[in-house]
Amino acid sequence: MVRSAGRGTAGRWAPQVAAMLLGTTILSALPMEASAQAAKANTGKTGKRTPVPAAPAAPAPAAVAPVEEGQPIETIVVKGAERLEPQTVLSYIKMRVGQSYTKVTADAALKDLYATELFKDAQVAFDGGVVTITVQENPVVNRIILEGNKRIKDDKILPEIKVAPRQIFTRSKIRADVARIIELYKRQGRYAATVEPKMVSLDQNRVDIVFEITEGDKSKVRQINIIGNEHFSDGELRGQMVTKQARFTRLFSSGTSYDPDRMAFDQQKLRQFYLTQGYADFRVVSAVAELTPDKKDFIITYVVEEGKRYKFGDVKVESQLRDFDGEKLAKNLIMHKGDWYNAKQVEDTIDGLNETAGTFGYAFADVRPQYDRDKENLTMGLTFVIQEAPRVYVERIDINGNTLTQDKVVRREFRLAEGDAFNSLQVKRSTNRIKSLGYFQEKFEVEQKPGSADDRILLEANVEEKPTGELQLSAGFSSLESFIFQASIRQRNFRGRGQTVGLSGSISRYSKSVELSFVEPYLMDKNVSLGVNIYRRDYNSFNYYNSDRNTTYEQSTTGIQARAGVPLTEYLTAVGSYTLNYDDVSLDKDTYYSTREDGTLKCDPLYAGRYLCDAIGKRLSSIVGMSLIYDTLDNRQRPTRGITASINLDVAGLGGDVRYARLRGNASKFMNLGKGFIFSLSAEGGAIKGLAGQDIRLTDRFYLGEPQIRGFAIRGVGPRVLRKTITDGVESTKRSEWSDDAVGGNYYYMGRAELELPLGAGAREMGLRPSIFADVGAVWGVKQPTLTDCKNGCIPTYYTKDSNGVDTTTTTTSSTDSSGRQLTATGNYAYNFNEYFVGDTWKPRVAVGIGVNWNSPFGPFRIDFSRVLLKQEGDDPKAFTFNVGTQF
Repeated sequence: MVRSAGRGTAGRWAPQVAAMLLGTTILSALPMEASAQAAKANTGKTGKRTPVPAAPAAPAPAAVAPVEEGQPIETIVVKGAERLEPQTVLSYIKMRVGQSYTKVTADAALKDLYATELFKDAQVAFDGGVVTITVQENPVVNRIILEGNKRIKDDKILPEIKVAPRQIFTRSKIRADVARIIELYKRQGRYAATVEPKMVSLDQNRVDIVFEITEGDKSKVRQINIIGNEHFSDGELRGQMVTKQARFTRLFSSGTSYDPDRMAFDQQKLRQFYLTQGYADFRVVSAVAELTPDKKDFIITYVVEEGKRYKFGDVKVESQLRDFDGEKLAKNLIMHKGDWYNAKQVEDTIDGLNETAGTFGYAFADVRPQYDRDKENLTMGLTFVIQEAPRVYVERIDINGNTLTQDKVVRREFRLAEGDAFNSLQVKRSTNRIKSLGYFQEKFEVEQKPGSADDRILLEANVEEKPTGELQLSAGFSSLESFIFQASIRQRNFRGRGQTVGLSGSISRYSKSVELSFVEPYLMDKNVSLGVNIYRRDYNSFNYYNSDRNTTYEQSTTGIQARAGVPLTEYLTAVGSYTLNYDDVSLDKDTYYSTREDGTLKCDPLYAGRYLCDAIGKRLSSIVGMSLIYDTLDNRQRPTRGITASINLDVAGLGGDVRYARLRGNASKFMNLGKGFIFSLSAEGGAIKGLAGQDIRLTDRFYLGEPQIRGFAIRGVGPRVLRKTITDGVESTKRSEWSDDAVGGNYYYMGRAELELPLGAGAREMGLRPSIFADVGAVWGVKQPTLTDCKNGCIPTYYTKDSNGVDTTTTTTSSTDSSGRQLTATGNYAYNFNEYFVGDTWKPRVAVGIGVNWNSPFGPFRIDFSRVLLKQEGDDPKAFTFNVGTQF
């Protein structure tokens, strides 16, 4: 038998073909002995690892007997095949019985076998007309193991690679997978990442493939160089870019990592900037990113050509639409002859003209700018041509994607109906109204598509529903209330009909409440809203005495409120309401009452203060209210622009025991400043006046503090009575030892300015929305309560009646105990304190701070840090609040 290939002449192709397929990065071959030892040692765990072989090693050449070329092939025999059938192996080669055997045909057969990547070794031998093909099959992949990958998890890498368990091991797939993994790390800016593939041989010709990954550090942008800029500094141009230079101040910025796509975007940003400054010929000649030798940083170099600066020439509007006067439109354009050329103004003008045409029913109006460049005078003449287009009518409105919400809930928010003339402003308003429902995705737009004719248009609302049920859990801490816990469950799209049903409750050390609510926005499918609230609220007011917190009055309110709203215009709504409250205000008798001579108890001002004694009792309040609400917000859930304002008048006295008139007003304006900045201003104020000679009770007055004004505790702003204890003739200076009773006011105002700050793409994806704010407000205008002078000690009194039944006050006799303290006849100690009435002023309280809204994995989270800049005597500041919730 004579060998003619594999280990002979044709065998020269084997290592070359394998090396060509795998490339120069694959390491040397795995000796067969090592594979056998690893297979024996493997017991289900990863055994001895060896680099993935590049090609089978060729032994020393054996002596080869000469073969007479041209002899016919009588038989072809396949040996060594285990999984593959011999006929399958023969199908991969062109050699056939009857052909003449030559070195060329033998080498071709070897090349064909290696090209299948199914074999790690192949030999061709010829002897007396018999061709013997001996193969050793590539192993089967048992499993894929990733090691060293911390930044990119297995579930992100495995779907991207080609090699998989139960597939035939091939070197080309391994090489492609190594490149793919490295590409994944490059996308994260980790250009120093390396991947070394290794395999562990198992029994039954199986292998485990192990990718050993060294992730390396993120490749940062060390420097951004700009060449060719004469009119703008490097700093000004870098400020226009998304990519930033790595500096300590940008430690947490995602813009300092290198990204080719971001680099291409930066070139567009440079061009946009120059085009807004009049440089119409600006271009980026080249943009090169060089990786430093240590593969840790990039140096980016832009070569730019600024060109000449142009001014606007003649600016005209030519309209082919009969309803448009080009000359009048031209007078209202934002650019004028002699102004520096600004490409952004051109784009805005095109959008504005298209929108104007849309308001007149020309949905498919086409505005095309025509430029007249004068390179000698450096002017850019401009003519906006409004192409002729038919007036368009709404053919059909389609609602798609709503699996729960009924069609009518979306359709009734459209300001256009089928058959109406198209109006782009009404389409925009419809989009905002549907967004404000809060049932669908935030980036919703009503799409416009051509209809069955040129003058017909289809409006499509392709919605994507989101959870409308809310389970809110919030917690906070107050220096007055201690920990506060609130919970509510609400469905804002009950049964897909747009109705709102809610149940809420709260509890703290000194208050608790429960409320059931229902809102039908379209009663009987008419444009009339109806809402009903049933509630019970218990509030225990409190003060401090000798560092102990003591309950003062207890107020329990049980009530029901019904509301009905009717829209007067698109943006103005009138709402009428009726409220019926039953209030029970009481004081602890053991603490705040004294005994009459007839054995009955009565509230004692010495203990409680006159204003508390006046407030106790049971009362029925019958309140009629009217509100006017103006709302142009683009989104009620998360507004970015628009105005909302309301004025409310409540009159108590249609039956019941309470008589007053209360007027309140508020207004807010939201402005989109661009680049993610949202600025808002809000103001609010109110007044209350007693009717029929009644004074305003303590429980009906206005109070300010958390959450109205951040930076202050609950009821932490406004008039209050401070009772400072006197010990051994010295008045206490510790607030924790004072009695602190907020008494509210008859007038109040408050305002707020807030700026929502943009963050990087990563932070936005996490739902982080930080803001800075300033709050201002005051409450005042209450009649000063009767203060008690107990500097020298006050002793409780008995109450008696004269012959006419009028209460008269009689001081009890007193004595002293062994310590010299005064004792009443009943054994009670006399009180020594001073009372002060403070905080009754219109002067503003001001607090500033920073807050963060976060749509966290466990629900919406809000945290605020505040600092008080202005306060008045008696105010109770608080620096930190937070709350958290979830959705279903």
